[in-house]
Amino acid sequence: MKKCPYCLIEVGGNPEKCPLCQSRLTGEGEEAYFPVRDTLKFMSFLYKMQMFIVLSVVIVGLGLDFLFGIRLPAYPNLHWSLILAMWLLVAEFVLLRQFRPGTGSAARRVTIMVFLIILMLLVTAYFFDFMWLAWDWMVPIVIAAMGTANLVLAFLDKHGNAMAYLLSGLFFGLIPCIVRYFIDEKMPVAWMICMIIALVLFAGVIIFKGRAVAHELRRRFNL
Repeated sequence: MKKCPYCLIEVGGNPEKCPLCQSRLTGEGEEAYFPVRDTLKFMSFLYKMQMFIVLSVVIVGLGLDFLFGIRLPAYPNLHWSLILAMWLLVAEFVLLRQFRPGTGSAARRVTIMVFLIILMLLVTAYFFDFMWLAWDWMVPIVIAAMGTANLVLAFLDKHGNAMAYLLSGLFFGLIPCIVRYFIDEKMPVAWMICMIIALVLFAGVIIFKGRAVAHELRRRFNL
C-alpha cells in the first residue's frame, strides 16, 4: 500500500498522487480499484494538444505583431494579433464550457456562446470597418441560428428544460429586433427574417412541446 510522506496516510490501489495534497506517493502499489478509462485519457490528451496549438498561435501572432512589426497592409496601425488572440481565447472558453461537466444546461451554454460570438463580431467589425455588415446581416444570422439550435435541443431534451430553450430563443430572437427598430426606426431585411424565424420557432415549441412547457411552469412556480 502506498503512503503519503506529508499527510501520513495510506492510500489503497495504485494511484500516483495523494488525494489530499497531490504529492507523489511512496511505496508499492496494489491492484487498481477502478479500471483505467483510456477514452477519457485520449480525449484529455487531444484537448491539451489543441490548447497548446491555440496558445502557440497566440504567442506567435503577438510576437510577429509587436516584436517584428508585421501588420496588415490595409490596416498599418491595427494590432491584428490582439483580435486574433481574443477570437482564439473565446473559442477556447466556449469549447471548455461545451465539454466540461457541471457548466449548466445546453440552453445556457448555447446562449453564452452566441453572446460571445456577437460581441466578438462587433469588436472585429469596429476595428475592420464593416460594422454595417455585422450589425445588419451577421448578427441576425447568428441569432436565427441560435434559435434553430434551441428548437432542436428542446426536442432532444429529456430533463424538463423546454422552457429554458423557449425563453432563450424568444429573448435573443425578439428583443434584439425590437431594440434594433427603436435605435434606427427601421428594420433591415435580415432582422425581419430573424424575427419571423423566432416567432415560427416559438410557435413550434408551443405546439409540439406545449405540455412539457406547461409542466415545467407548474414545477418551477409551484402552481
